[in-house]
Amino acid sequence: MTGQPIPVIIDCDTGVDDALALLFAVRHPGLDLRAVTCVAGNTDVDGVVRNTLTVLEEAGAPDIPVARGAERPLIEPARSARHVHGVDGMGDLGLPAPRRGRAAVDAVTLLYREILGSRTPVTLIPTAPLTNIALLLRTHPEVTRNIERIVFMGGAVATGNATPVAEFNVWHDPEAAAVLLTAGVPITMYGLDVFTQVVVPGTDVRRLRESREPGTRLAGELLAHRPSAPRPDGDDPAGGLGDAGAVCAVADPAGITTRLLPVEVCLAPGPTRGQTIVDRRPRPGESEIHGGAREQALVEVALAVDVERYVKLYLETVARR
Repeated sequence: MTGQPIPVIIDCDTGVDDALALLFAVRHPGLDLRAVTCVAGNTDVDGVVRNTLTVLEEAGAPDIPVARGAERPLIEPARSARHVHGVDGMGDLGLPAPRRGRAAVDAVTLLYREILGSRTPVTLIPTAPLTNIALLLRTHPEVTRNIERIVFMGGAVATGNATPVAEFNVWHDPEAAAVLLTAGVPITMYGLDVFTQVVVPGTDVRRLRESREPGTRLAGELLAHRPSAPRPDGDDPAGGLGDAGAVCAVADPAGITTRLLPVEVCLAPGPTRGQTIVDRRPRPGESEIHGGAREQALVEVALAVDVERYVKLYLETVARR
């Protein structure tokens, strides 16, 4: 590794795979985790704060500020994913309550302070509904001058999970996602198309679970909880990295293949609400020719991922002391 670590801020709804992302970010030498902000999503926002603080403690992280953010989307009520992440949002692993406390300021204030206070531009990594980020951009648009890029886990080119076409983070707060896309900074979309591909084999999950080091062992327990992961190694459950892949993409961007494409979010009521519409056409169609042109944000959309590369990167990183 050469050069200075990349200053990053993670905005999350911890969550099993958000926890995997935090464990990676804390231990990768090329990343400097400056702050973590919390938003309602996988569970309620107070549960997200608790889970985040617990993960940072288990990882042996320094005293990184953690702030409470929005407890619901901009317009709609909060809708959790506890059926995936457990009642506590962390796989119901029975983890201890954290000893450290959250920051005295709210998430938007912490984001504003850390971004503009950084001597080098910050990379934002939202792995959650984008409510906090939208509130930041609308309240303090001047922060964009010190944001290097935003790499967000959200959206899908092909198939959704919250609906047939919409991914959970975007579906949970589509208006916030639409604000993000107009931020005026470089944006990378790490969507479901690559999210679902990066799976840690069961033998490696078992090895992590057997570790005596708390953070490494927690990574194994979290990976073992991932309910949709296939089981290619007999009784040992393989585990999907999920959100952690977006942090891998910041540490090692060569592991994903992206294309700069127009993207917009469907805000209309009905079955397509929250869909990220990615325009992959080689040329304009009849709609544009007949006056239907729309202004769409250009986003680096992840279309392929080097699975072995990211699995190796993750395993090596979380095993660091």
